[in-house]
Amino acid sequence: MIEARGRTGRKPSASEKGSTSSRSGARGSGGSRKNRYDSPPTWRGSLIRAAVAAVVVYAVSALLVNKGKSPVTSLVLIPIVLALYMPIIFYTDLFMYRRAQKRKTAR
Repeated sequence: MIEARGRTGRKPSASEKGSTSSRSGARGSGGSRKNRYDSPPTWRGSLIRAAVAAVVVYAVSALLVNKGKSPVTSLVLIPIVLALYMPIIFYTDLFMYRRAQKRKTAR
């Protein structure tokens, strides 16, 4: 069997071409998406992101590390990860926010 390379269907119409380019252009410099570092970081946002990280660490620990043991033993990691990751995430975001603000004023 010989397979043709490239597009094998009909040519897209002008309206179909325009719809795909408008989607990709939304992420560009003219998009309406707000920059993450336009507003200062919050502890609540850091808590949410640390909770997601804690769930990932728990899942990896329960699946890979504690194969034969009870998954309850991995629950000890959740408060530890939250306590460590929350300030790390907050202060990293604060550093990035301040850096972005300096770049804005330098322009």
